[in-house]
Amino acid sequence: MSAAPDTVRPIKIAILAMGGEGGGVLADWIIDVAEHADYLAQTTSVPGVAQRTGATIYYLELFPRAAARARGKDPVLALIPVPGDVDVVIASELMEAGRAVQRGFVTPDCTTLIASTHRVFSMTERTALADGRVDAARLQEACTLAAKRLIAFDMAGLAEATGSVISAVLFGALAGADLLPFPRAAFEAAIERGGVGVAASLSAFRAGFDAAAAGRTAAAAAPVVSSTTAAKPGSLAALLDEAAHTYPQIADIVRAGVERVADYQDIGYARRYLARLSSIAPLARERNGERLLAETARQLALAMAYEDTIRVAELKIRASRFARVREEVRLGDGQLLQIAEFMHPRVQEIADTLPAGFGRWLLDTRWARRLVERFTKSGKVVKTTSLRGFLLLYLVAALKPMRPRSLRFAAEQTAIDQWLGVVRDTARTDAALATEVAETRNLVRGYGDTHERGRDRFDALMAVLPQVMTLPDSAARFAALRKAAQADESGAELNRAIAALPKLSQAAE
Repeated sequence: MSAAPDTVRPIKIAILAMGGEGGGVLADWIIDVAEHADYLAQTTSVPGVAQRTGATIYYLELFPRAAARARGKDPVLALIPVPGDVDVVIASELMEAGRAVQRGFVTPDCTTLIASTHRVFSMTERTALADGRVDAARLQEACTLAAKRLIAFDMAGLAEATGSVISAVLFGALAGADLLPFPRAAFEAAIERGGVGVAASLSAFRAGFDAAAAGRTAAAAAPVVSSTTAAKPGSLAALLDEAAHTYPQIADIVRAGVERVADYQDIGYARRYLARLSSIAPLARERNGERLLAETARQLALAMAYEDTIRVAELKIRASRFARVREEVRLGDGQLLQIAEFMHPRVQEIADTLPAGFGRWLLDTRWARRLVERFTKSGKVVKTTSLRGFLLLYLVAALKPMRPRSLRFAAEQTAIDQWLGVVRDTARTDAALATEVAETRNLVRGYGDTHERGRDRFDALMAVLPQVMTLPDSAARFAALRKAAQADESGAELNRAIAALPKLSQAAE
């Protein structure tokens, strides 16, 4: 029995998509499907802010024309989504799904949320002084709790695999979820009527349809492939196996650390990573400090793979980077690509790359320093897609075997060992505080001015650590100081937080 005309309500759909993702095309496809099925359809859009700080919201309402004729009047359709009254929310990225939840568009009584699980980091995440990324697992959990039904998987990955755009996968997921009163053929016909990129769009649509119809709520985990062949002793594979067996509970972190450090320098350097980590492991296990061990493993890998001129040059000329840029700009057949890098190495960074003795001589010799500054003060644009620019960075990257004798390498290894010593000493009495000390190493990152600011704040925190250790809730206090160190670029917030600490004499009382 069909519903009475007066009880029929519009189907309400909100699409949140970033620029370039085809949100408008997706909305047009849905409108086309509805109109060809004799539905009244209306769409509006509210543009977001550029540079990934907000998505454009497309809002659609669909109403059966037969119900309107039965009523004898056309419905009044809304122009914007109303919190708590949206049937379907489609988000092109996981953070956008979270924002839809935050705005109240997603509710457990009526809303099906269709979202891609891939991440495009927001400006606040990118500009954070430390790791400002939102926890994707917690974000997806919040979406699951907020929605009546969640359909979520890596739709960007499917779009890339099918050579299409994410809007076609989202359209397929909408059809596969069986939320609208239209058959699959109607959706495919809308793509065909569009007449642009039909074959690729249909392929992406089918991939999204199949995934949604199967009820997927996350990207399938990559299968673990076990080999019956033992890894060759001394190889990277053998070292990865050793890491996984030694640290089974944090195997993913330690394996990633080994791979990163080996890629940064060599297998011997990766062994040094494991040897350093082993100095923390007994204390962590003795005090049930799994988080301490995990955070130390993570920060140790980042510290040992610090950014220097050799690393930057090596990364900029890798074939994988050129391939990624070609994909990002969607380079077509017959098109040429030029990549220009702005390089501005300071005298300190040049000296850091040189053998330790020569580097110290350059920094201490006034005339030599001024001579180098004359040639580097204005920076240089290097086109890595040109032979000359590529060879220039290739020569810098080729200094990699010399890195262990460089001025920067010696300084970094000393600093790492000192930090690990503080972590060990702190862990003997307070594992929670030691974990915060381990995580504080994340302040020291990047190169140039960024590295110097981070180092200054790290040193300031290490200087007040003895004072914090005497206070109640020392771990929480130190975590608050670390947060203050990340609050601004000037360091004013950290200075205020340190000044507000009780003095050693007051703490003793």
